[in-house]
Amino acid sequence: MTDALKRLSEEGVAIWLDDLSRKRITSGNLAELIDQQHVVGVTTNPSIFQKAISGGDGYEQQVTDLAARKVTVDEAIRMITTADVRDAADILRPVYDATGGQDGRVSIEVDPRLAHETTATIAEAKQLAWLVDRPNTLIKIPATKAGLPAITEVIGNGISVNVTLIFSLERYREVMEAYLAGLEKAQAKGLDLSLIHSVASFFVSRVDTEIDKRLDALGTTEAKAARGKAALANARLAYQAYEEVFSNGRWAALESAGANKQRPLWASTGVKDPAYKDTLYVDDLVAPNTVNTMPEATLAATEDHGQITGNTIAGTYEQARADLDAVEKLGISYDDVVQLLEDEGVEKFAASWNDLLKSTEAELERLAPSEG
Repeated sequence: MTDALKRLSEEGVAIWLDDLSRKRITSGNLAELIDQQHVVGVTTNPSIFQKAISGGDGYEQQVTDLAARKVTVDEAIRMITTADVRDAADILRPVYDATGGQDGRVSIEVDPRLAHETTATIAEAKQLAWLVDRPNTLIKIPATKAGLPAITEVIGNGISVNVTLIFSLERYREVMEAYLAGLEKAQAKGLDLSLIHSVASFFVSRVDTEIDKRLDALGTTEAKAARGKAALANARLAYQAYEEVFSNGRWAALESAGANKQRPLWASTGVKDPAYKDTLYVDDLVAPNTVNTMPEATLAATEDHGQITGNTIAGTYEQARADLDAVEKLGISYDDVVQLLEDEGVEKFAASWNDLLKSTEAELERLAPSEG
């Protein structure tokens, strides 16, 4: 075992776990990861909940009670998922207190079927914040075009946000703009800016998966040489954009009023291609004031053989731009790839949510009390 996770934390990377289940909470596993593996936050998404709840471990009593109350399947899912997030938030509360609210966070996503509806997303975000009722919650809002004004409005109401499904550099800049506009709204209302936090979840591995597939179809020597470089290049240029935005005059005015920077969060950091080292998207994305949310397998791999050698983003911007340009020169459109990935991301989460609806409905019916 290395102490790579400790070194990663010391480099300013917050380690969050990209998973949650009731069993993880009740068994003491989450508390153990916080205590021993330097985990300081948790992210969830519709796919994670679908897997956890469909697995059924620990949910039967609550589903039985919900069935007895004859609640709708949508209400049942919200009761189940917010209960898990609330309990996880309580376990992480000491971390939240110790870090002044920066970490110790648990994320819960608005209904993914609302990804293209601004007003409904805002209403859902407010409802989730009220339901969970913990200060260390982050409400996840997808970075769709409809999501951007929702981010501004929700931040403007003093609710902390995890912006999810960011793939493109242009959209990332729009997300930071939405955050700053939200802080300005909150300030105009007299809210305490120091209590508002946000992360911007920039997805990594899926970029390589899609671009590598297109490079493999080309099959040329140049295409082979470009494999496995686009995702890191994209994320590193995102960090460059973050450095620019959070050093300008507009930000300085907000910071002096107590505002917190919106940290870049590296999401989808599990390596999909076995040809690449399994800690690639951890080792090579080390920089201060970032978050890396890892599936448990990536967390374990990093602990076992991660190579944390200091900041691996500083000084890479010129090469990163060249790597993305090389892909573009081979006829692979960056804009096309990132839009496809955003569309697929929204569809994937909506599909998981629909699967969760179906499996929960079946459980509610199975556990419903017999009449009489």
